[in-house]
Amino acid sequence: MLKSQTRYAIDPATAKTLDTDQLRNHFHVGGLFAEGEINLVYSHYDRLILGSAVPGNGTLTLDHMPETGTASFLERRELGVLNVGDTGTVSVDGENHMLKRGEVLYVGMGAGPVSFSGPGRFYLLSAPAHRSCPTRLIRLADARRVEMGARETANERVILQFLHPEVAETCQLVMGYTQFAEGSVWNTMPAHLHDRRMEAYLYFDVGADQRVFHIMGEPDQTRHIVMANEEAVISPPWSVHCGAGTGAYTFCWAMAGDNVDFTDMDMVAMGDLR
Repeated sequence: MLKSQTRYAIDPATAKTLDTDQLRNHFHVGGLFAEGEINLVYSHYDRLILGSAVPGNGTLTLDHMPETGTASFLERRELGVLNVGDTGTVSVDGENHMLKRGEVLYVGMGAGPVSFSGPGRFYLLSAPAHRSCPTRLIRLADARRVEMGARETANERVILQFLHPEVAETCQLVMGYTQFAEGSVWNTMPAHLHDRRMEAYLYFDVGADQRVFHIMGEPDQTRHIVMANEEAVISPPWSVHCGAGTGAYTFCWAMAGDNVDFTDMDMVAMGDLR
């Protein structure tokens, strides 16, 4: 079963007027991981699609989504798949890929239908593509590791880059996840913007009684969205994207836009945040 919804882009002036419920209606994505379903959210920010597939005891196939206006989902798109559950199988073009927890599969444009089976909980990210790049399974050992932060500033973390120019070729999708050490909760300070790319976060490994306060908005007009486990948030190009949790957590970040330069960001001074 496939379920889909559309989220339209809004400007920062409109975002300033939103109350909590309205802010969540535009940017917060909950209820993604439902057994026996593929759930997709079509965002008008750089046409990124985010979603999930939880096959349970059956098999789910992603082939067509009306919102793309194409006969097949991957006809003009690329796809990144992160498994946040137990080992599961993703089948592409007659080949089965076994994804362990924390591994990422990249699927290139034109690969055809994609099927999901087994006990995996698959997080999906898709961006428009202009050429076909090779489908590739990226193991945890293959990811680019960047250690940052310190325990003293409560932001000791490791950034694992999977869909990154130094790891796997893509058209425009950049993707990975960040894990925090126990006792560290802050990402990413000082904050930054990148008006050339939008971003989406999935927060996971969040305890049942824990929450993450995701901070968004223009640097001098910040708002927060309270996030629970396995909930996602859409971050517009004009918005900062940082936050703090009540305990350690992991978040998957993904970007789509003009380039694939992970370091292309405009830093925001701490004194400019309000």
